[in-house]
Amino acid sequence: MAQGKTKIRTGVVVSDKMKKTVVVRVERVFRHPLYNKVLKSAEKFKAHDAAGECKVGDRVEIMECRPLSADKRWRVVRRLGLDSKS
Repeated sequence: MAQGKTKIRTGVVVSDKMKKTVVVRVERVFRHPLYNKVLKSAEKFKAHDAAGECKVGDRVEIMECRPLSADKRWRVVRRLGLDSKS
């Protein structure tokens, strides 16, 4: 069975109310293919935080992994510190 590259994303923790789970908001900026307007979109991922050390506002790096629950498919790789925007 061939395995592809593992997806890695960087985002900001928006919720840490669950045990061993954080909700991470990942933003991306792209140009519309037809109109060339710069657009910003965001997506939220539930990520596994085994140590429970991530807090709201932390910037984290998450990596795709096997399904850990019904809607948790990512895990926290490392904390990058507080988000400078908040």
